[in-house]
Amino acid sequence: MSISFNHYRRSIRLPHFDYASDGAYFVTICTTGRQSLFGEIANGQMVINDCGMIVSDTWKWLAQQYQYVHLHEWVVMPNHFHGIIMIDRTGGDCRGGSRTAPTDNQKIKPLGRLVGAFKTVSTKRINEFRQTPGMIVWQRNYYEHIIRDDDDLNRIREYIVNNPAKWAEDDNNPDNIQYDKRGYVQKK
Repeated sequence: MSISFNHYRRSIRLPHFDYASDGAYFVTICTTGRQSLFGEIANGQMVINDCGMIVSDTWKWLAQQYQYVHLHEWVVMPNHFHGIIMIDRTGGDCRGGSRTAPTDNQKIKPLGRLVGAFKTVSTKRINEFRQTPGMIVWQRNYYEHIIRDDDDLNRIREYIVNNPAKWAEDDNNPDNIQYDKRGYVQKK
């Protein structure tokens, strides 16, 4: 008798939710192995290095590439990234500028595809810079939270802005990460 073990990761996405729908989303994306690749925290401030600048530039690229994408608060941390991304299919610009309205046949990428584009482009650029073709930069998945109202948005903005100052307590700080025998992350 043959036993087959299929390992499936449990999705943290809401079932039946349209992640291409208009709305604001908070995302956290971690480096593979939580390696500190993007800089360091000094005196409560993030000091990004060249790889961190690539991450920053690639995040801004999303809004340039996709006219329905609007970026709010975001921060590059030593080994992860936090950002608020808004999908707005009406073509309105939440930042006060003007953009052309999308055509009816414009295909809107859902949040996961936008995050995938960000990870792919930033990885390629980082690997070109470091001359490390094919190296994995980001973890396979990412955390997302659907922002439900203005209070939620303001709370998350504050979290992002204050994240560098709270690095010592951050769950993603390598000093606060412990691994079990199998290599899985355990909180200290």
